[in-house]
Amino acid sequence: MSVGRIIKGDACVAEGAAWLAARDTRMATALRQVGPLPLRLKHDGFPALLSAICGQQVSVASANAIYTRLEAAGMTAPAEVAASDVETLRSLGLSRPKARYAIALAQAGIDFDALRGMMTDDVTARLVQVPGIGIWTAEIYAMFSLGRADVFAPGDLALQEGARMLYDLPARPTERALRDFAQRWSPWRSVAARILWAYYADQKKREGIR
Repeated sequence: MSVGRIIKGDACVAEGAAWLAARDTRMATALRQVGPLPLRLKHDGFPALLSAICGQQVSVASANAIYTRLEAAGMTAPAEVAASDVETLRSLGLSRPKARYAIALAQAGIDFDALRGMMTDDVTARLVQVPGIGIWTAEIYAMFSLGRADVFAPGDLALQEGARMLYDLPARPTERALRDFAQRWSPWRSVAARILWAYYADQKKREGIR
């Protein structure tokens, strides 16, 4: 079976956005409001997931600062992290739980090259076996590190709120409800996510102006 469409550049995102706008008037409205969408692709592999662990429940600035300290200490490769200990990683800015998650990830023996050829459901199933890697992190990894075009992260609060505002829903949808709702955007669900994130950010900016 094929892993499906892989987003490799801005042209792919634009193609997906055009497909969505042609089939969903609300998506078309959002696109007119937010303009060109960001590519948001990242490298895959151990550093990407280590960075995701750094970013859990902290600001982007704090996460970047922690990851920079890990890099400076040579602690962004699995062998080094696996041979480290909780206290060493804590001294570099990770909390005790995150230090344990980082070591567990390093010791998990994930074949990151193999993930590239696996179906998205299998990718997420493999990643969530690691302590500290939840379904949201796994789906974000598939979306931006593997470039999967048809994956969504319905547990994301900004996506939930963006969908509520764009579709005039009576309440923020639950993760399960948004996962079902997102089926209408297949096979470009990751582009739909980009639109909703951009729309959410734009609406919040407008609220601030008021």
